[in-house]
Formats: sequence, C-alpha cells, structure tokens
Amino acid sequence: MTETPQGVDLERLHPWFAANVTGATGGPLTATLISGGRSNLTYLVTDDANEWVLRRPPLGHVLPTAHDMAREYKVIAGLAPTDVPVPAPIAFCDDNAVNDATFYVMENVHGQILRTPADIAKLSGDDARRCSEELVDVLVQIHAVDYAAVGLSDFGHPNGYLERQVRRWGEQWERSKQRDLPSVDELDRRLRAAIPESPPPTIVHGDYRLDNTMLALDDPGRVVAVLDWEMATLGDPLADLGLFLVYWARDEEMLGAAVETKAGFLTRDAIIERYARKSGYDVSQLDFYEVLAAYKLAIILEGIHARFLMGKTLGAGFEYIGDMVEAMINRALVQASNSAIPALRG
Repeated sequence: MTETPQGVDLERLHPWFAANVTGATGGPLTATLISGGRSNLTYLVTDDANEWVLRRPPLGHVLPTAHDMAREYKVIAGLAPTDVPVPAPIAFCDDNAVNDATFYVMENVHGQILRTPADIAKLSGDDARRCSEELVDVLVQIHAVDYAAVGLSDFGHPNGYLERQVRRWGEQWERSKQRDLPSVDELDRRLRAAIPESPPPTIVHGDYRLDNTMLALDDPGRVVAVLDWEMATLGDPLADLGLFLVYWARDEEMLGAAVETKAGFLTRDAIIERYARKSGYDVSQLDFYEVLAAYKLAIILEGIHARFLMGKTLGAGFEYIGDMVEAMINRALVQASNSAIPALRG
C-alpha cells in the first residue's frame, strides 16, 4: 500500500471531495506529492475514475501575506476564460478542519515541464527557439489581460508597487534570515534609491520562468498551462520580465531549469527585444528589475532554507538552498555596480 504523503489527510478530504468536486465518484482517494516547487505543496489526487491537482501551503514557517491560496485560486479563476493558458479551477476550501490548511483543487493538465538540463537537451534547436518565443509571447499575453474585465480590480494595490516590493521583501528578510548578511542590506539600500517610474499596472505572475510553465506533450513550442500563481498581484509588468531574465541564459546553473542559448534558445537580448516589440513597454531600466528579482529570489530561498532547518520541507535538494542565497545576492551586487543606472551603482 502506497504511503500517503504529509500535508493531505485523505480520510477527511474524502467527504469534502464527494460534496464539492465535480466528477468525484465517492471512491477511495489516493495522493502523490508532485515533484518540483519548493514553496506551496502540490499533489496529484485520484479516485477510481478521475484525477485532480490539490495545492496547499507548506507545512511550516508560513510568512504573513505569503502562500495565500485564496489569491492563487482567484487569479486562475479570473484568467481561465482568457487566452492565458491556466488549469481550470474546480473548488476552493478555507476550512482548516478539512485538511489543516486552506487549499484548492484544479484540473490536472497533461504536458511536459522542462526542469533539468537533461530535459532541455532533448529539444531540437528549432523547438528550443519556438519554446523561448512562446514563453515571451505568453508573458506578453498575461500583461495584456484587462484585469478589471476578469474581476481582478481588487487583486492588488498597484500604486507604489515597486517601493512596496523593496520594503516588504526587506521585511521578509528580517523574518526569514538565519544569519546576518551585510550584502543584503547594501542591495536593499541601492534598490530603494533607484526605483523607476512604472508603466500602467497589469497582472503580474510573480514567478514566471520556464519550469513554471507546462508545454504540450507533442509540441514544446506551445504552452498549455502557466503554473504557480502564488505570488501573483497587480503591479509593474517589468518585474516579471526581470525575474524571467534572472533565470535565463546564465553561464552557470542557478535554480530551476537553466537554459543554454547555444542550444537554440533566444539570447537574453533577443528575449528583451521580442518582449519590448510585442508589449510596447520601455525596457531601458531593466537592470533595476533584474536586481530586484534576484533580491526577492534570495529572500524566498532563505525562507525555504529556514523551513529545511526546521524539518518542514518535503522532497530532496533542500540542503543546498542556504548556500545559494549569498551567491545570488553577491551576483546581483555585481550587476548593480556595473549598471548604467547611477543609483544602482551605489
């Protein structure tokens, strides 16, 4: 008999599924932890005829405003009727008596996620090019959604978005940190001094990258689902592009799926050019957005490292997370020091 993973109580979930999930047969449930994702927990749940995906917060060390299942469910419900590919939302539960935490259930989309260099190496040069073009185009689609028309006017407070991001992530660092890093304080100081004027607000995914998208099984040039909307809000669309670039085409593997432009993927400059052309946004201040993205990502990693030290993570690979935080901050400081933006240079 397969052992049920931590984070799901199938005995309590069984009657809730029968009452709230369309198509549930009332048959016995099984659950499997889905690999990937180092923040919210994602499970494949099945009965004797169907399968779904269940998302819930991590088991411990949940920061204020983080891991908000209601927000994540609301944004995919809003985007479901649009051209942005998202899993169909099915049911939401905010009764902790059911599974000890808020959670939601969505469609299980079948596709492929490129998580590792080995996954990426399977693509032909043409497929890699089409994949990277599609990733840019889907990001442009997300930013083009009329958020008021899809019921997301109250999804965020876009005025002052960048200033608030810098301030709040600094506060998250103070809550999460396991050691003092003066380099984090220095990066925070430079970011506060270099905040640019934002374009009109859009939906912001907050963690858009290759391995947070699912590609069609028969066509890696087509995105069938954008996943992991836990950090979505209304704000500055260039924050998404900055984070996307942090993950893209680096000399060494950082996190998630690192890409090699020599294998056919678009270069960093080609990514920026395509996004600017298709979106119409001014990308002259991108150094700020990339440095901000690295700052945020390092702080997220510190939170994951804290949960690992508390024994509250599920899966493998967490023992290396702590070492990556300082390396990422130092790399961001180098980019800031070489930027054409005076305030970023310090």
